[in-house]
Amino acid sequence: MKKLALLSVYDKTRIVEFAKKLEARNFQVISTGGTLKKLLDNGVQAIAVEDITNFQEMLDGRVKTLHPRIHAGILAKRDNPVHMKQLSAENIQPIDLVCVNLYPFKTTIEKPGVTDDEAIENIDIGGPSMLRAAAKNSQDVIVLTDVNDYDDYIERYDENKLDSKYHRHLAAKVFRQTAAYDALIAKYLTNEEFPDKLTLTYEKVENMRYGENSHQQAAYYKQAIPEKYSLSNAKQLHGKALSYNNIRDADAALRVIAEFPNQPTVVALKHMNPCGIGTADNLLDAWQEAFDADPISIFGGIIVLNREVDLATAQKMHSIFLEIVIAPSFTDEAYDVLAKKKNIRLITLPFGPIDQKGHDEVSVLGGMLVQNRDLLHEEPANFKVVSKVNPTADQLKALAFGQNVVKHVKSNAIVVTTDTKTLGVGAGQMNRIDSTKIAIDKAKPKAGYDKAILASDAFFPMDDCVEFAAKHGIKAIVEPGGSIKDQASIDKANELGVALVFSGKRHFKH
Repeated sequence: MKKLALLSVYDKTRIVEFAKKLEARNFQVISTGGTLKKLLDNGVQAIAVEDITNFQEMLDGRVKTLHPRIHAGILAKRDNPVHMKQLSAENIQPIDLVCVNLYPFKTTIEKPGVTDDEAIENIDIGGPSMLRAAAKNSQDVIVLTDVNDYDDYIERYDENKLDSKYHRHLAAKVFRQTAAYDALIAKYLTNEEFPDKLTLTYEKVENMRYGENSHQQAAYYKQAIPEKYSLSNAKQLHGKALSYNNIRDADAALRVIAEFPNQPTVVALKHMNPCGIGTADNLLDAWQEAFDADPISIFGGIIVLNREVDLATAQKMHSIFLEIVIAPSFTDEAYDVLAKKKNIRLITLPFGPIDQKGHDEVSVLGGMLVQNRDLLHEEPANFKVVSKVNPTADQLKALAFGQNVVKHVKSNAIVVTTDTKTLGVGAGQMNRIDSTKIAIDKAKPKAGYDKAILASDAFFPMDDCVEFAAKHGIKAIVEPGGSIKDQASIDKANELGVALVFSGKRHFKH
């Protein structure tokens, strides 16, 4: 007796070729709907599922394979005499191979203007049911859901290499596929921001050479439907593959530059912290501001520019070693200059706002933390002046610039800036006064320090930061406020003639 192979696929790529190879190996093909028609039209001697079930499909095709004669044929354990006796009594032949892929729910919900009715109609029911049944009984049934597995199966069949390890591999692949499919549906239908059960699905982009360090293995995954403004939608034009650390740094830089959509801006970033940010009326000047902020740290850094890279800016960047340059585009002349360096990565990405509905996930041992993103853009109108000295209009602009920068610096975070550029960054120290000292030490020698302000990501626990800043020429400071010792900082600002502003919002970044 011939073996039975059930083929029912939405993606019909190479299905005719595969069916003919099965027929040549003594399989009887059974099929449904559009798959059946394609097979018959191309000379495959397939039979309809209805001929097995003796039941016509109904409800516009919603019910066709959901039938005991199909699922019993898939689920019966061949080494169980009771199962096989029951099949025989009902004249049901075992199904030895199930080849199914699913309705395109993902591509459906990606379409502009898709309705709920369209999306829900593309939730496959029969397909996942057959796949899960075959995967559950994988010791007896071959289950295929990936076009790329067709040739491998035929080769293994011919070489008699269909061992238990292979069966298990295919079963696991199916359950990953159906889990991802259901996770996407759950996400589409879910309205709660933090549901009781969190189902996420990602697709592997590539295995990486290593992770943060050479002894750690790693892989890069992207969201099943990536956010538009994300590295997952970027196009690499030149250079070797990105490393684990490259991807993390590039992501951090993209988040920073999203704060400044209205002016040509350049962000230089190293080790997850911005080392230089410059805005100007043109990209070349913005580059120079970012470079001057820290000409040492920028070496080997990640550069993101929010305007097309022109020849003059490219020539400046070409003069130093940079790991990655990301921009909306490059002129041909700019690309030719930068691409002369073999190891630089040149990447384009359509710039846009960060998804307001997105979340950030951080793994912890045994779990994960999820939060919505810190997308609060600081504006002077929301500030509260708490000192006797009022900031000038120019200082207010600089204070807002500083707050929108410091939120992207690792806590404890202090930045010293003008209204167009960073001068000094103090990141990741265990106390705030050390971050203040680092930021001011870096900033003092630079042009523009006489107009500099200081911004803090969180409140001052005591007045030492205000005192240190004032004694080193800082005339205006912004911090969230909220400490039980706020008055001490206010009093110190008044004593030393500093304008002190509370933003009211903390920006910790751990």
